[in-house]
Amino acid sequence: QVQLVESGGGLVQAGGSLRLSCAASGRTFSNYAMGWFRQAPGKEREFVAAISWSGDSTYYADSVKGRFTISRDNAKNTVYLQMNSLKPEDTAVYYCAAHWGRGRGVSLRWRDYDYWGQGTQVTVSS
Repeated sequence: QVQLVESGGGLVQAGGSLRLSCAASGRTFSNYAMGWFRQAPGKEREFVAAISWSGDSTYYADSVKGRFTISRDNAKNTVYLQMNSLKPEDTAVYYCAAHWGRGRGVSLRWRDYDYWGQGTQVTVSS
């Protein structure tokens, strides 16, 4: 089992920044690819960003490319999502998730992730 706990959400004005953190415990964090997903009210969960187990490869949704940066610190068992130039349409609950990473590619599909955090609310005001 991998336990994931997100933090760093909050209320911010459009154009502002937030950094989300996701702390992992349980099994060896560096074996897992990590992803960030979000879900707005009345909408389906959508992919935001993902990173390979090593941190060498990163992936982004087109809607956040150039504004968000995913990173990880395997020594601290933590993955981050730096969000800049936030827009009202970024408002959602943000979830971090993990799937086995070694020997397989990084998935962009939420159904492929085995472990999930409880989510953190991000609200961007206009």
